[in-house]
Amino acid sequence: MKFLAASLVILFPSASVRSLAVSSPPVTSREAQANKMSFLSSIPEGPPDAILGIAEAFKACTDENKVNVCVGAYRDSAGKPWILPSVRKAEERLLQDASANKEYAPIAGDAAYVNLALKFAYGADFNLDNVAGVQSLSGTGACRLGGHFFSKFAPKPAGLDKVPIYVPSPTWGNHIKIFGEAG
Repeated sequence: MKFLAASLVILFPSASVRSLAVSSPPVTSREAQANKMSFLSSIPEGPPDAILGIAEAFKACTDENKVNVCVGAYRDSAGKPWILPSVRKAEERLLQDASANKEYAPIAGDAAYVNLALKFAYGADFNLDNVAGVQSLSGTGACRLGGHFFSKFAPKPAGLDKVPIYVPSPTWGNHIKIFGEAG
């Protein structure tokens, strides 16, 4: 099985990092630094996420009988994520697999993994001849890829200039924005 993680790192000028341009004077104060980064102040903050708000309320609650009803991971009595024994066993098997590698997956993901995921989602006996699947980095990544794909290629219903995408209520706070930005 192949795993791929990607990161985007953006560096902003600070007192410890000097500009490479010879004509630029070094940053000498917090105010000068803030002025160089002022474009960040115009970026609007996203709305709070209602589902993650449940997790924050749980953390803030002092009741000894509190119960975390938020999505996520199973928790132990100390509130730490509890890893299922089956997951631990799978991780051990992956680590012991001498044939495993860390090569980049193809653009659509690991074909064997995608095929198994489709069989899991639709059932082993489902005819997958008319089903396509790709591997994404996360649920959010999947929403973005799917939304963009549908906005570009799905037929628009008569009288609409966009393809409607339906999400459940409640949904993650970022889903509406992701699909809106996808087109």
